[in-house]
Amino acid sequence: MNAAPRQQDQQRAFTLTELLVVLCVVAVLAGVTYSAGSVFIERGRIIQSTTNLRSLAIANTTYLAEYGVYCPASDMSTNRRWHGKRTSGKGAYDATKGFLSPYFGAGNRVIMCPLFKSMVGSISFESGTGGYGYNSQYIGGLPDGSFDPRTLIMRSERSSNVPDPGRTVMFTTTAYARASGLQEYPFCEPPFWPSGGRPSPTVHFRADGKALVAWCDGSVTSESRNDSKGGENPHGGNAEDYDLGWFGPTKNNGYWNPAFKASAKHE
Repeated sequence: MNAAPRQQDQQRAFTLTELLVVLCVVAVLAGVTYSAGSVFIERGRIIQSTTNLRSLAIANTTYLAEYGVYCPASDMSTNRRWHGKRTSGKGAYDATKGFLSPYFGAGNRVIMCPLFKSMVGSISFESGTGGYGYNSQYIGGLPDGSFDPRTLIMRSERSSNVPDPGRTVMFTTTAYARASGLQEYPFCEPPFWPSGGRPSPTVHFRADGKALVAWCDGSVTSESRNDSKGGENPHGGNAEDYDLGWFGPTKNNGYWNPAFKASAKHE
């Protein structure tokens, strides 16, 4: 009898070309998976930061309901801010003892922005803000910068003087540029000082190229940066390099100023 023919279904070895094709396909799929995963993680961080800002707005609204004014941004010594308290000008802030701390819920402190955690430097002169800043010129304070003569605490605004809370800034994502890198900063400074001059910008556009903004009605939106240039930075930082700037109109300080809509056309 003739020998049985060889089985044709035996596996044959891959050629070098076939192996290279397989490796390329695997590499492409891995890259796509990594990219999709990175986008998903970034989106999750933006959602968490949005939640943090909404919690800050709720805390301040609760303060407003109790005291009839928004939370003050600072005292005259700058040793107590909305976010914390320190014992001296060179000390660190205790993030559980700010004016707004009792309204933060468990922990009595601001939750760090997950987008900012890996960006902030190891040394910060305003630690405890979580990477968020308060509208101290118009909400946590008044344009004249006055203090209560009895308590030496900033005079803050009343809700009756904020006719359009949905377009008046309360908090934003913030940072401050120093020569050593990005630092926390407690205030989202307006395009111009009410007394004149221009600050170095502190609104941080770190949420996929946008800033997250909590408005006085409690809503949170993402805003695109305008083309305004900042003032001189006395600490050597370059705001342009760190995505710091402003959003919206700048005339009469735009959305920072509660009287903006009544006094100026959007520009």
